[in-house]
Amino acid sequence: MVPDVKITNIRRLRYLGICAAFCAIVMTQLIAQPARPRARDIGIAPGVFPPGPLNAITDVEGVRVGHTTLVEGEAVRTGVTAIVPHGGNVFQDKVAGAVFVGNAFGKLAGSTQVAELGTIETPIVLTNTLSVGTAVDAVARYTIAQPGNEQVRSVNPLVGETNDGGLNDIRGFHVTREHVLDAIRSAKGGAVAEGAVGAGTGTVCYGWKGGIGTSSRRLERTGYSVGVLAQTNFGGNLTIAGVPIYRSLQPPSRRSADAARGGVTGSVFARSAPADERASADGSCMLVVATDAPLDARDLRRLAARAVFGLGRTGSSYSNGSGDFAIAFSTATEMRSRFN
Repeated sequence: MVPDVKITNIRRLRYLGICAAFCAIVMTQLIAQPARPRARDIGIAPGVFPPGPLNAITDVEGVRVGHTTLVEGEAVRTGVTAIVPHGGNVFQDKVAGAVFVGNAFGKLAGSTQVAELGTIETPIVLTNTLSVGTAVDAVARYTIAQPGNEQVRSVNPLVGETNDGGLNDIRGFHVTREHVLDAIRSAKGGAVAEGAVGAGTGTVCYGWKGGIGTSSRRLERTGYSVGVLAQTNFGGNLTIAGVPIYRSLQPPSRRSADAARGGVTGSVFARSAPADERASADGSCMLVVATDAPLDARDLRRLAARAVFGLGRTGSSYSNGSGDFAIAFSTATEMRSRFN
């Protein structure tokens, strides 16, 4: 490939990362159950590049997604989401990968080795904050149990989280090893369940119900795709396709706070939130970015950064208590690393 053409393609891929991340987050605001439409079904089509056939991370060939959703009684609303980079033995056939940190108030187990070596060797698992340890244990056990890994003595599970304690009994440690294994084993291609499923079951976004969202973009000239899956659990002022939704529509918790202060209306409240509402900026987002473009770890980190930048287009805000992370990987076979 001519060098200047390659640079142009990488720039476009990074822009695709922003667009796909933005759309993945928008999806979580529009979908809470299968009967509800996706953004494009109601005419919301951000960006200039076309989506893939499914408008999902699974438009990147070989990528699979699985969910385990836990809903029990009135208190348990949590789960696990697993993203598997390809259909083979990921430990033996590691994908090029990178991590970008927007704000580091969060737990992304395994990120330091990814940053050091530029490879990902396990499925990527998302869950709640206090279940990261359980997920690490499960991913390690899953990996060493795979045929061909009988002599493996070191595994780097990659596990991220957001805190669903607002809607879930997080202190109950309801996620088990089997729940994590079920999410990995059930991972499949095709359409991806969104909304209050898997690791998004108990999350909150902009004061509304958060969850899992996904989207993709495609470069028609080269055929490369970028797909993003988002676990959304953060605050800010909801903006969709540049429209400041927050000025005319506020979630019930904020409307209640308005009434208690004497009827401050949505637009005024959104521009001058008092101190007792600033906590709504806290929260976290985990973004997983997949591409079939043959990018190395350095350029994958740049791609991951653009996904985090995409958060800004939806009205999000960083704060001391936000954990904003993106994990990016390439499925291109020429970028993989064989064990040993």
